[in-house]
Amino acid sequence: MRIVVPMKAVPDLVEEIELTSDETGIDREFLKFVLNEWDAQALEEALLVKDACGAEVVAVGLAGDPDIDQALYTAIAKGADAAVKLSGGDGEAVTTGARAALLAGYLASEPADLVVTGVQAPDDLDGQLPPMLAAHLGLPHVSVVVGVEASGGRVSVRQEFAGGRSHELTVATPAVIGIQAARQAPRYAPITRIRQAMQAGGLREVQADPAPAAPEPVVRRMRRPEAAGHAEMLTGAADEVAGKIADLLRARGLVKG
Repeated sequence: MRIVVPMKAVPDLVEEIELTSDETGIDREFLKFVLNEWDAQALEEALLVKDACGAEVVAVGLAGDPDIDQALYTAIAKGADAAVKLSGGDGEAVTTGARAALLAGYLASEPADLVVTGVQAPDDLDGQLPPMLAAHLGLPHVSVVVGVEASGGRVSVRQEFAGGRSHELTVATPAVIGIQAARQAPRYAPITRIRQAMQAGGLREVQADPAPAAPEPVVRRMRRPEAAGHAEMLTGAADEVAGKIADLLRARGLVKG
C-alpha cells in the first residue's frame, strides 16, 4: 500500500499577525511558519498504518510554502519512506482549490492507494481540501476521522462527531481521508535524526501539472477582531467573591431574588 500525506506550512499562531496594506491577507514577510497541526496528526496516523501492515508513506508539500523543507525532513526522520516537494505554485499564499489542483496533478501521475491529510488548517477552517482533492481524483472521501486500519484493498475508519459519538465504516481504496486526530500523539523526531535526513538529501522535487481548479470565493477585506469588553478579576475570600458573583447576576437579570 502506498500512502501519500499532503503537508502544509502555516503561520505560527504565537507570532504577531499583521495584515497586508490592502487588507486582503496576512503579511507573510516576517512570519515564522510551522507544520499544520492536523497534518502532523495525519502523518502519525499514516505511520501507524505503516507499522501495522508495512505500507510505504510519502510526505508531499508545495515548494511555495515557507519552511516546508523542514517539515518534510522531519517527516522522514519520523519514519516516512520518502518526501516530495511540488513546484507549480506562485510562491505566495496558495488557496485551498489551487492546492487541491496541484496535489491532484501529482497524484494523477503518481497514484496512491490512500491519501491521508489533515482535515483542516488554522488559516483554512472550512475543511475543504480533502473533499476537493477527492473530487479531482474521482475517489471516495471520509473526513473528521480519528482512526484508520487497513486490510486488503479496504480501510476501516472511525469518524468522530459532537457529543462523543463516533461512526465506523469501511471504504474501498484508493480513497482520500481527512484526519481530525491520530490514535496517538505525533511521535517525536530527535534533531539529530532530522539533520541526518537533511544530510542524506532525501527530498525529491517534482514539477506538478495542476488539474483544472474550480472558482473560489474572493477575499475582499480582512479585519482584526474588535474587543467587545474586558474581564474583571474578583478578589477576596470565597464567600465575598460568591456574593459579588451573585450581585452581578442579579444586576444583569440572570437570577431573581
